[in-house]
Amino acid sequence: MIVVYTPAGGQPEHYDASTLRVSEASIVQRTVDMKWAEILEGLERDDLDAMRGIVWVIKKRSQPSLRFGDFDPGVNEMVTRMDRGEIERWVDNVFSTLDDQDDVEAFVKLATERVVVAAADPDHARALIEARAKAPKADEGQAPEQPEETPADASSPSLTSSEPDTATSDSSPTSSTSLPETSTS
Repeated sequence: MIVVYTPAGGQPEHYDASTLRVSEASIVQRTVDMKWAEILEGLERDDLDAMRGIVWVIKKRSQPSLRFGDFDPGVNEMVTRMDRGEIERWVDNVFSTLDDQDDVEAFVKLATERVVVAAADPDHARALIEARAKAPKADEGQAPEQPEETPADASSPSLTSSEPDTATSDSSPTSSTSLPETSTS
């Protein structure tokens, strides 16, 4: 998410929340008393505290002495926008669920009215939606090619898996899998 901060009488400034380091995210969490997941959800809803925290901590990179209390933007000076990657993922997900051309046309109309406004780069969003709307017509009747999965691919862990991989064997217990030793004395 991009927070667009437009100070009164000034030019819009863009702050990309995805550029935060873990240490900066921790500072924002403590400062606005929200967990990171709540901050991300807050950005989707234009939560003032979440937006203020993101902008403030990024501004501190160039102004290390800037205190949170000294950065107090007006309520209408900040808004969140989706970055290019977020727009692409969202549009691709929606198009993958559409069943027929009527659905595509209805989505294009809705997306053009609402999603383009939520994009940090409206021209990119509009072009992406238009290109994706034309793609099903060109590919009609053809099944999309799926890459073949090799046995090695099937067993390799996903880089984005939320489940931890087992890194030990039965012969090398870890503290979380081994039983406490009983004392013989």
